[in-house]
Amino acid sequence: MPFSKLGLHPSLVQAVRDMRYEEPTPVQAEAIPAVLAGRDLIATAQTGTGKTAAFLLPILHRLLARPRNVTQALVLTPTRELAQQIDDVLLGLAYHTGLRGGLIVGGAAMGPQEKALRAGVELVVATPGRLLDHMRNNQARFDQIDTLVLDEADRMMDMGFLPDIKRIIARLPARRQTLLFSATMPPVIAKLAADIQRNPLTVQIGRRSAPAVGITQAAYPVAEHLKPALLRHLLRHTEMPSVLVFTRTKQGAKRLAKKIAADGFAVGELHSNLTQPQRTRAMDAFRRGVTQILVATNIAARGLDVDHITHVISVDVPAVPEDYVHRIGRTGRMEAEGDAFVLVAPPEERLLVRIERQIGQRLPRVTLPDFDYSQAVPDGPPHGRGARGRPPSGKPHGGGSAGRPRRPNGGGRRGRR
Repeated sequence: MPFSKLGLHPSLVQAVRDMRYEEPTPVQAEAIPAVLAGRDLIATAQTGTGKTAAFLLPILHRLLARPRNVTQALVLTPTRELAQQIDDVLLGLAYHTGLRGGLIVGGAAMGPQEKALRAGVELVVATPGRLLDHMRNNQARFDQIDTLVLDEADRMMDMGFLPDIKRIIARLPARRQTLLFSATMPPVIAKLAADIQRNPLTVQIGRRSAPAVGITQAAYPVAEHLKPALLRHLLRHTEMPSVLVFTRTKQGAKRLAKKIAADGFAVGELHSNLTQPQRTRAMDAFRRGVTQILVATNIAARGLDVDHITHVISVDVPAVPEDYVHRIGRTGRMEAEGDAFVLVAPPEERLLVRIERQIGQRLPRVTLPDFDYSQAVPDGPPHGRGARGRPPSGKPHGGGSAGRPRRPNGGGRRGRR
């Protein structure tokens, strides 16, 4: 079914064509008509399924019929990176409409944000903490808010934003449309939905907390002190055009990025020790392919939307199974294929078992025949690499599916986020 059959304004249909969205994704096909009809909505879907356009398109359609220069829609999201990406999609979808959006996030100057709020931009995308700062200073009027979106609601709860969200909602009109988008639906989210929504329609796409299809997963058992060496071995001997590496701590991310860069790779970092401009530059460089590898903490588990990521490697096993699902959801997006590897030290096997129980499958354990597992310390700088850190043959070594030929990207894209 094409977007034109969903009842959207012609200017939005044109923007969808400009952005090369061919047809609605399942969550868009179900959510857009409900939002257009004014229904409250609870939508659970895997990451990378087009949730952003699922709420932006119908909100923009409704705003087109209303007075301008008044803030009437508010999107709350947990991280600056995710807010920026929503704002980027908003700019594309609203291109032919004249509607304006405001990005309200920490790490950026307050002045321009205050100006946008005073001007009455029609739609605000914000992180909870910075929005509360503006509300305390009475820099904006939110008494005309007609639609509230809580995006990545479960992540906001994990980050401790529930009190802030309640304070914000207390300042909004009681009669409004409330849309709740979440990858999972823990009890705290269900209770929040019951408190703030009226007879919501529930849309569930796929099994909750399950990885997207098209992702090939494998676990690499290895001693903790050999994880950096094994990671570097994989990077050197496997065709990995675009790699997202997750590590538990920001200090670990910094150290690991330095080691990988010493091998000659183009590497970026993404963690909370960086300023917002630094984080933005790192994301842009990775998105444009300037850097082949991005080493990140969980800040990127949901706040990174890059189509071309071929591999996700977790250097540690997440303690929360849902975090693993969100990490690997950075690859295999929009029905593409991808590989997800996790390096597992013996004490982490119990965590991996919990993840396997959550996703309903056992990950194959891969041991590389050409890696020295008896090393007392990580290996030194490699020699004889091919271009961009890959061997001239581009062929993988060892077991698993690493380096398999990738399916070409044909035609346009579906309505991705």
